[in-house]
Amino acid sequence: MLLKDIRDYQILFLGSFLVLGIGTRDWTLHPELIGVVIASCLSTQWILSKLNSQEPEQKLNLRSALITSLGLSLLLRADHWTTMMLAGVSAIASKFCFKVGEKHFFNPANFGIITALTLTSDAWVSPGQWGEEWWYGLLFAGTGGLILQRIGRWDTTAAFLGSYSLLEAIRNLWLGWTWDVYWHRLMSGSLLLFALFMVTDPRSIPNAKIGRIVWAICIASLTFILRNNFFISTAVFWSLFALAPLTIAIDWLWSSPRFAWFENIRTQEN
Repeated sequence: MLLKDIRDYQILFLGSFLVLGIGTRDWTLHPELIGVVIASCLSTQWILSKLNSQEPEQKLNLRSALITSLGLSLLLRADHWTTMMLAGVSAIASKFCFKVGEKHFFNPANFGIITALTLTSDAWVSPGQWGEEWWYGLLFAGTGGLILQRIGRWDTTAAFLGSYSLLEAIRNLWLGWTWDVYWHRLMSGSLLLFALFMVTDPRSIPNAKIGRIVWAICIASLTFILRNNFFISTAVFWSLFALAPLTIAIDWLWSSPRFAWFENIRTQEN
């Protein structure tokens, strides 16, 4: 039976990745911390939705909050439950606090990660936690491709990965390194997760196709600079955070209708 809401597929895939990671990568994940971040995201979404709702009878949808909590569980590590709670609350709160009109421009999970990294001393992100096994890449590409095909955001992933790969190839040639070094820098499960599931969030990225392509190239370029000039291993997350406000200017420059989950679903059904 096909799922009607695309977000149900995201929840299924991200939840499966979490189970897979715990079972095959031997992560130091504590179930109680996963429970804390999920509860924090869902409860914050419920409370703020009630406070900001213009229609008291409007049905509450917690899918996006659950997706955010799974993304945080996959990428963020911490020693204390208070840090995970801070990440979850700030991630969801960013959707309500930082927006222009009805559109938020920070990716919630990314905002939660940066908040935890900035305001606490026990949070970290491990970009290499998925290793470099080829079958992880195929799994992420296949599941992520299904989502992107349905929401129509392949252009963003292609622009990000294409431009970042090109920059790394030029650098590799310039330094005279062998190509195994190049592939080593690109074959990262976390990089693919970012490119397929985070930088493509249709509700926070630019609306127009040309805008998304320009935006993705900017993120790839800043990631390249931060990683190679400042040696920041978490460069992709800082780049997305720093350039998120650029979405406002891009939407003004290239006007296009905003993505809506339910309109997208109806279009596919008709």
